[in-house]
Amino acid sequence: MKKVSKRLGILLALVMTFSMLLPMGSIWAADSNAEGAAGVSLTIVHTNDTHSRVLATKDEIGFAKIAAKVRELRDSGENVLVLDAGDTFHGQTISTLVQGESVAKVMDTIRYDAMVPGNHDFNYGQERLAELDKLTDFPIISANVLKADGTPLFTPYIIKEFNGVKVGIFGLSTPETAYKTNPNNLKGLTFDDPVIAAEKILKELEGKTDIVIALSHLGLDEGSIHTSKLVAERVKGIDLIIDGHSHTVLNEGLKVGDTLIVQTGEYGKNFGVVNMVYKDSNVSTVKAKLISRADAEQIVEDADILKAVEGITAEQEKITSVVIGKTAVELDGLREHARTGETNLGNLITDAVLKATGADAVITNGGGIRASIDVGEITKGEVITVLPFGNYVVVKKVKGSDIVAALEHGVSVYPAANGGFPHVAGIKFVFDPSKEAGSRVTKAEIGGKALDPDKEYILATNDFMAAGGDNYTMLAPGQVIKELPGMDEVVMDYITSLGTVDMKVEGRIVAEQQEPQALTVYEVKAGDFLWKIAKKFGLTYERLAEFNKLKDANLIFEGQKLLIPEL
Repeated sequence: MKKVSKRLGILLALVMTFSMLLPMGSIWAADSNAEGAAGVSLTIVHTNDTHSRVLATKDEIGFAKIAAKVRELRDSGENVLVLDAGDTFHGQTISTLVQGESVAKVMDTIRYDAMVPGNHDFNYGQERLAELDKLTDFPIISANVLKADGTPLFTPYIIKEFNGVKVGIFGLSTPETAYKTNPNNLKGLTFDDPVIAAEKILKELEGKTDIVIALSHLGLDEGSIHTSKLVAERVKGIDLIIDGHSHTVLNEGLKVGDTLIVQTGEYGKNFGVVNMVYKDSNVSTVKAKLISRADAEQIVEDADILKAVEGITAEQEKITSVVIGKTAVELDGLREHARTGETNLGNLITDAVLKATGADAVITNGGGIRASIDVGEITKGEVITVLPFGNYVVVKKVKGSDIVAALEHGVSVYPAANGGFPHVAGIKFVFDPSKEAGSRVTKAEIGGKALDPDKEYILATNDFMAAGGDNYTMLAPGQVIKELPGMDEVVMDYITSLGTVDMKVEGRIVAEQQEPQALTVYEVKAGDFLWKIAKKFGLTYERLAEFNKLKDANLIFEGQKLLIPEL
């Protein structure tokens, strides 16, 4: 027994002596190599084009659920980056009332690592965006937004380190910002070619980083000159492009050469998760997926975010009560009226857009008008209630034939209530509802002159319709001339300039019957039912519903106009 102990003692002494001869830290070499065999993993949570959709809805995930997922990943000990690809500070009332500060606070609570400015992040002006950069705990980064002296307006790139692996993240903003925000917001600024800017940054990052990520608000639209795909094709050495701007849904990303491009779509309907593994001095794995609204159903909302939003909302009540003007007449935004004919509120909204844009004509959809405004003082909150969707103004160049097609589409199901019913400014048109859909517009004028189908016009609308929303697909291909801030902001400014509103229905939209003896128009009264109206005219309610293209025979509104067919 004593002999065994003596031999063990000699062995231990030899081990200790040998270990002292090794370089410091080599005693841990076995463990380090074991971890290195698996590589260093990095998880990136990313968002883009949320347009301030902070709160969850039936379609949108909301920042509280995103925050909860980020917290879960961090608590599990993973290396986590949280990045945003722009168009974040503008779009919803919660943000526009305080020029982006509320969303910045929410992002700080989540602990974002960086964001790139999108074109709509400039909607409050470059000075305000620079202020938001100072207010946030994370940097706003962009390598290609340059001041008059040629220096970057924002930090071009950042470097983050995880377990000894250095990650370089640089920003690229779309040069389309020059006409996709008010030009006054960009005075003295230029946008460098994203490819050239990326090449410069890659040279600067050479030898400083192991992984390179481009945080890009360029998009993938085929009509755009500068795209993230073009950057990936022409600039070698970018491992991942986290993209925005085109509202493209890439479920597992788009591989271009050795670069993976990811994008989540729009409005927080999805958020993205990318897993990267750095092994043997290379990025060995890059996998991307999207978390949808349905996927996020089981995620419990983060309490800190909910508390922050609650506080912001309470504070904003002071702002929504601010009086901006008054109205001498009730401004009619009733659903059944805005979706079936011209209203004075529709005229006010489209006149406001016409003045702000200087366009030839304006079209907006009745489904976007959600409330009336009573006689008396008008508050900011009332305008927000009328236009609650955060839509912004888009100005396009379109052919006269496309405008006619849009008007035809807008009255195609009249007299049935239709969210796509057009409200207009700069336009007057007459349609005959007794004719087949698509051939109803009998007369149309722009600026007091007959609409020329072959002429190009400057048309202003909202971003929803400009992208083909409400099936206004004929407007989608039109060339974008410029984009302005939110519809609610434009209307508030117009009301303030008027002082007192006294809008009327002016006959901009006229429904006529070529043969009135063969077609009667009946206005629905309180207490009416479709079967009672049908009986009065010797019809079945099924025939009346079919003739008026009613989707629900039980759903008619007081004031709604029904066409009575000839027996």
